[in-house]
Formats: sequence, C-alpha cells, structure tokens
Amino acid sequence: MASHVVVLDASARRATIKTTPDKYLTDILQEACHKLGRNADSFGLKHNNKVLDLSRNLRLAGLSSGAKLDLVLSSRSPSVVSVALQLPDSDPQGSSRLTDKFSSNTTLWMVLRKFESNGDGATRNFTGRGVPVRKSPGSDSGRLYFETPVVQIMGRELSSFADLQKTLAQLGYNSGSSLLRLTFRRTETPIEEAMSEIGQYFKDIEGQDAESADGNSAAIAKSTPEAGKSASTSDLHDTPSSEVPLSPQTQSPLRPPSPVETHENSKVLDTISEESNVDPRRHVTVFSPPSSNTPKAAQQAFNEKDYEPTIDHAKIHQSRLAATGTNKRLLSDAELAAQAKAQAQRNANVKEVEIKVRFPDQMQAVTKFSNMDTANTLYDFVRGLMVRDNEPFSLRFSASRGPKSVPSGLEGSVKLISDLGLVGRVLVNVVWEEGASVEARSSNVLKEQYRQTAQEIQVKEVEGISVAENAQPSAKNRGKEEKERKGGVPKWLKLPGKK
Repeated sequence: MASHVVVLDASARRATIKTTPDKYLTDILQEACHKLGRNADSFGLKHNNKVLDLSRNLRLAGLSSGAKLDLVLSSRSPSVVSVALQLPDSDPQGSSRLTDKFSSNTTLWMVLRKFESNGDGATRNFTGRGVPVRKSPGSDSGRLYFETPVVQIMGRELSSFADLQKTLAQLGYNSGSSLLRLTFRRTETPIEEAMSEIGQYFKDIEGQDAESADGNSAAIAKSTPEAGKSASTSDLHDTPSSEVPLSPQTQSPLRPPSPVETHENSKVLDTISEESNVDPRRHVTVFSPPSSNTPKAAQQAFNEKDYEPTIDHAKIHQSRLAATGTNKRLLSDAELAAQAKAQAQRNANVKEVEIKVRFPDQMQAVTKFSNMDTANTLYDFVRGLMVRDNEPFSLRFSASRGPKSVPSGLEGSVKLISDLGLVGRVLVNVVWEEGASVEARSSNVLKEQYRQTAQEIQVKEVEGISVAENAQPSAKNRGKEEKERKGGVPKWLKLPGKK
C-alpha cells in the first residue's frame, strides 16, 4: 500500500496526497490547498486536534500512512522568529554565526540582506558575490562569474531565485527559532547577467526594503538596529567590464590550512575511536540504511476506495461511540494495586528483551539484553558502536503513553525490563543533543567494522486479496439465509406432547 495522507477542509472535502518519509508538511499543505482551491498562506494543518509543525518532514512529525489531517485557518498577523545564520568557514570577518529576529513574513533573500550589515561594524556580501575565472591557464585576464548563495534549512537546500523568495512562514517557521546554514556555489552565469536576473526576481522586494524593516521593528520587541546600509544590487551594476585583470589576492582562492586550523582538526580527530568497546560475548546484528529515499510501500499502487467509509464502518463507529459514552465504574485503589502487581510479576518472568537501536544515519543494530541489564548498560552498548562516543545524545522509545526517554547518569541504574517495562521487541532511537558537533551530525555514526558487516533488511511482500465489489452470495449460502429467515423447529427436536 502506498504511503499517503488525507487532508480534510471545513466543508468535509478531502484531498489525498502521496507522501514519502522525507516530504515536508509545507509541501503537503501546498498540494492540498492547490487541489482544494485554497490559499496555502492562510491555512495550517492539525492532527488529532494538535497543530503540526510545518517545518518538519513526515518522519519527524510521527504521522503514519493514511493519517487524516485537518485544514484549519492560521493566524493572519505575523509572529517573531529567531533566526541564526551559520556562516561558511571561509568568512573573512571571523564570525561563525549571526543571530537576529525577523517577522515570519520575511523572505530568505531579505534575511540575507539584513545579515549583510548585522550591526557589528562589518559589511558582508552574501547576495552579490563574484568569482574570477581565468580565460586560460597562462592568462592574467578573466571574467567574474556569479556565486549564488545556498541556504540549507532542516535538510532542505534552497539556491534558486524562486526558492529565496519564500518566506519563513512558507517554510513552516511561524514561531520559535531556526538555523540557516549558508554556503556558496559558483555558477556559469556572468556577474552582469546575474544582476539583471536578480533585478527581475526581486524588484518588488527591493522597493519594500524600508517597509519590511519597519514591520520587523514593530513585531519584534528586541530587534537589533542596522549599523549601516547593506550592499544593494545596484552597487554591483558598477562592476567593471566582463574582462578584469586578476590581482594576486584573487588568483589563489584556495589557501593551505593554518597551524591553528591544523591544531583544531587534531583535536577533533582525538575524539574519534575505531576500537570496539562492545562485549564480544554479545551478538550484534547490524542493518544498513535503505538504499532509496522512497519506501517500498510508496512504490506500490493502492485503491483509493479502500479508504472511503462504508455503512459497516459507520455502524462500528456508532457502536464504539455508544460504548464510550456508557458510564463505567472506576477501579479502586486495591484493584489498581493488583493490576500493577500483576504487571510487575509478568515483567519479572521475562528473561530477555530484543532491542533494535536506530541511529541518526538510519543504521540499525539489534541485540538482546537480560533482565539484569540497566539503562547505563544500554548507553554503554550504543557508545561502543559509535565512532564519536564523546558526543552528547539521548535514547528514546515509544511507550503506551507516548514517547519516553531512557534515563542516564545517576538515574541510569533502573532495569530495562522490570523498571522501564521493555519487553518483547523494542525500537530505541538515538537522538543528538544540542551540544553535538556538526561533524558528528553529518558523518557516519557507526564504526567501520560494523558498517562492513551491515546487511540489508529483507521485507516480505504480502499479496493483497481482491474482493469483487458486487459479489453475490452462492446458492448454498442463499439456502442457509432463507432457512434462517424462515425459522421453525428442526425435525430432530422432539418436544413433549407432540408425536
């Protein structure tokens, strides 16, 4: 069955959207509003009466296939969003991150323009960079080519002019904070042609620069005033002709690493360990991540009529509502204590539990733990598999009342089975904490010896059962139904007073 969600509006109209685990909720909202004829800027999504964070993808939102989402009106007034811009390592000003507050209706292009003059006295150039390229290897003349800014936000890469026109609200950021990672990519477009294209795409935004700044100051209580005027695209039109001599400063864009950088890299390498700290007596099975971003369920065809409610579904729903509305006696303290005691006795009889650990890079490791193992034992096992075992992380699993974290440190002496209630087969997710480095988040998590022994997960395909829509009962079944309707006493039943 393919992976999809159903979006319902206030008039009970529905739109079925095909999804993948990496599809963002903003894209689902855009497609649903396009099918239903709505303006996506005025609506949001709800699931089980809970407003969804549109900046997340389907996997992080915790939505299952076939989930029903409600299309609700969103607030018309813009809100405040705290934005942090992570600069590339080659920033000449030496700053690695810039922070400021913006209105949710601010575009990414205006965010970059505001950060160009951040108020610290340094003027940066993010939106009009040119890279000199030689005409020939031995020539001293060349041409300036446009270097486009590339913004990465929550795994999404935005680099085109149309993408940079999107507002923070359209990307799902209506409140809270967000992190933008900025890099640059050289294009094959000369700088003068790129400036004309920028003028066509952003002429309306350039004219509203002062108005957006006033709107930000009104919406933001503590906003940082601009220190100077940022470099506009009109300044870049004064660039000399396409052929310019290359100065010695621009002829060597690649520079060797300084001793300070080499020392910092050596510190990072000290935290990497390829030696396994896992108990050799413990049998560990490692599974590799899926080779495709699209799951197999999404590649199979499905029948949309399977999700249309029938009369039988309505009857079952009404019976459940009636059962829920019936008054029931609450359990007494003695009965609750007896239930807890029985559950503790069942957990005490469990000898081992099979735990599958899923890492951020989708690698999975499966092993068994006994009833004497504690939460710290599980943390030590996970650290023994990781390359960067000093990075902060936490372990989370799904309990009967929602997601729950595995305690660590001084609280990690609790037993996995008797205290945390892990029985049967349990999935535990590894989540990076805020203090984790960028290298740990972007590189391989498991050590090389475990990555080499990883195997693919074999998923068995279950064949569907086709049922005819207008299936007629057989002659034998019709005879049984007629007898049941007629009723009467069977011949073998002899009642007193009758011959």
